[in-house]
Amino acid sequence: MDKQQLIDTAQALVAKSKGILAADESGGTIKRRFDSINVESTEDNRRDYREMLFRTAGASEYISGVILFDETIRQNAADGTPMVKVLEDQGIIPGIKVDKGTQALPSSPDEVVTEGLDGLRDRLKEYYELGARFAKWRAVISIGHGIPSHYCVATNAHALARYAALSQEAGLVPIVEPEVLRDGGHSIQDCFKASEATLHEVYRQLIEQKVFLEGTLLKPSMIISGSAASDRANPEEIAEKTIDCFKRSVPAAVTGVVFLSGGESDDSVTSNLDAINQRVAEVGAPWELSFSFGRSLQGDPLKAWAGKSENLELATNAFYNRAKLTSAARQGKYVPDGGN
Repeated sequence: MDKQQLIDTAQALVAKSKGILAADESGGTIKRRFDSINVESTEDNRRDYREMLFRTAGASEYISGVILFDETIRQNAADGTPMVKVLEDQGIIPGIKVDKGTQALPSSPDEVVTEGLDGLRDRLKEYYELGARFAKWRAVISIGHGIPSHYCVATNAHALARYAALSQEAGLVPIVEPEVLRDGGHSIQDCFKASEATLHEVYRQLIEQKVFLEGTLLKPSMIISGSAASDRANPEEIAEKTIDCFKRSVPAAVTGVVFLSGGESDDSVTSNLDAINQRVAEVGAPWELSFSFGRSLQGDPLKAWAGKSENLELATNAFYNRAKLTSAARQGKYVPDGGN
């Protein structure tokens, strides 16, 4: 393990004003997004769409890295240039999703566990040789009656820690993603309790398995009310609860936090990220607080593109502008009315 290389990569991914584009949608997810614009999800269409995002002029002003799907890291652009090189030529760090998705957790049918540890060491070595310099593994934690159980949290935390240790062995910075789902009618305090318990267990396992925390990033949910809650918290309360929870559960040695969007609307998640960074400016925090967004960065350019080559300029402008707005929120300077 080259610890300095891991530190350098982690710090570059959360450089000031920058964050990560999650373009690691599985086949089913990208099909649903293409269905929304009446475009067939063929390999060529997926390549053209992602190449459009990656070649956006000036994207590296706001995007530090891109999480790729297995298909994409092996693809060439339309002109034969490897997709990884397209990113590298832009000054953007390629990353890779390495988990194999979730399955029902035995003896706890309302909870899931993420799979993909079998053969992971060899896959990580191959991804490094293909050009990846960081990786991502997502665990899923639900809030409901009697859940999350300690059994579910501990099982997923153990898998996250094993993945993180193997990633660092291969020279890849692990993004540790314990997503506490927003689905349901739970309160922001319920989310706080579930998130705190989850993060405590995740970092207990990471430390136990000798993961080098300075060479990691955390990709968590914000502390937020359930999507069906009758009284949803505002951005200021979300910011306060999020920073308070993380100060109680995330070690200062961790280089940075890159929030997931979690299904919130583009404007909502951007306002929340802005409020969090404004809160940090007031009370301080030991980590860089950035973003690792998928849908909230891609929604506008996907609609603008609509599968048509003549829309490339319109779509790249939409992506650039959305990245710029998100960067403003990462700095606590977001203006929702469009005055950025």
